[in-house]
This record gives sequence, C-alpha cells and structure tokens, in this order.
Amino acid sequence: MSSKLYYIYDPMCSWCWGYRPVWDLLQQHLPKSIAVEYVAGGLAADSDCAMPIDQQQMIQNHWRTIEQKLGTRFNHDFWRDNTPRRSTYNACRAAIAAHKQSCQKPMVEAIQQAYYLRALNPSDVDVLVSVAKELNEQTSHTLDVAQFITDINSLETNKELEKQVSLARELTQQGFPSLVLEIDGVIQQIPLDYIDYKATLAYIQKLS
Repeated sequence: MSSKLYYIYDPMCSWCWGYRPVWDLLQQHLPKSIAVEYVAGGLAADSDCAMPIDQQQMIQNHWRTIEQKLGTRFNHDFWRDNTPRRSTYNACRAAIAAHKQSCQKPMVEAIQQAYYLRALNPSDVDVLVSVAKELNEQTSHTLDVAQFITDINSLETNKELEKQVSLARELTQQGFPSLVLEIDGVIQQIPLDYIDYKATLAYIQKLS
C-alpha cells in the first residue's frame, strides 16, 4: 500500500506558524510507511505594492487571534519596522530552492522565525538570502548559499512553484495549513487539531 501525506502550507501563513509545534510532533509519530510531501500553496503572488492599511490591520488581528487561541508568539514590531507587501511567493521559492539541497524543513522553520519572531520581511529576497546564510553558519545543515541564490531566482524553481500551487488547489480548498492523505491514489482530507497531534494521528492511522 502506497501512502503519502501532503502538507499544504505557505512559509508566511500565520496559521501554519501556529500549527507548527503540533505538526512537528505529528511528523515524529507518523507510521514510517507514510511519506510526507511539502506543497507550497502560494498564499499571495509577487507584488511590489505596499499592503493596504486595512489589510495590515486584518492580518495583525489574525496574529492576535492565534496568540490567544494557541499561545503562539508573534513579534508585532514587524508592522512598525517594515513596509509589508502581500507577497509570499519568494518565501515559497526559498523553500523549494532549499529542498534541492535537502534543507526544505529547516528553511521553512528559519523563514517563520525570521518573520514572526525577528520582525524581518521574507517577501524580500535579500532577507531570504540572509536566512540561508545563517542556516548554513549556525546549524548542522550544509547549504550552498551561492547555489541557493541561483536556484531561488531560476526559471526552474518558478515552474516548480507554479506546479505546487496548482497541486495544492487540486488537493484541497480548505486553505493553509491543510493535510491530505493519499492512499493508493485515493485522496482523503485530514482534519487538523491545532492543540493535540494525537487526534490527527489517530485519524490517519484509522485510514491507513
């Protein structure tokens, strides 16, 4: 039996950040027969325009809701120190570029920490390159930064992002994050529990 669990996400999705502790635990306890595949859903396409104030306020309210419901930490200085843009595709490209060097998960986590804890703007490629350099210098993950820079700007990476965005839309309409289990070609939506991984794990085990 062939089983794959699709994790549909965006590195700049605040609910993905809120879900991350539970997602990390779920991955640790998944049956080894289930392969995990990250799918960058592409929350917001490339834009050089400043985010409208009302949209900024809406997203800040999302952050506060997640803080209250899940206890997730956010650095609200982001909204004071940056010119936010509704633009997440560069962060998705960074994850895809890192995946080519088997560093996708550490890169996603580093982008999230840069955005939500350090108030940096992952919409900017130079921020993403700095994150890649830090990942290479401060952890055990060996990342060729020059290759990363080439890849994040490559046509091949952009085509892969388009492919993943399309796949995400085919798999689910439930937004980010989402989990979709594929067993021998049969697709099943997996309900998320943002507090306890065990409920989601039990659901997956029942299906597989």
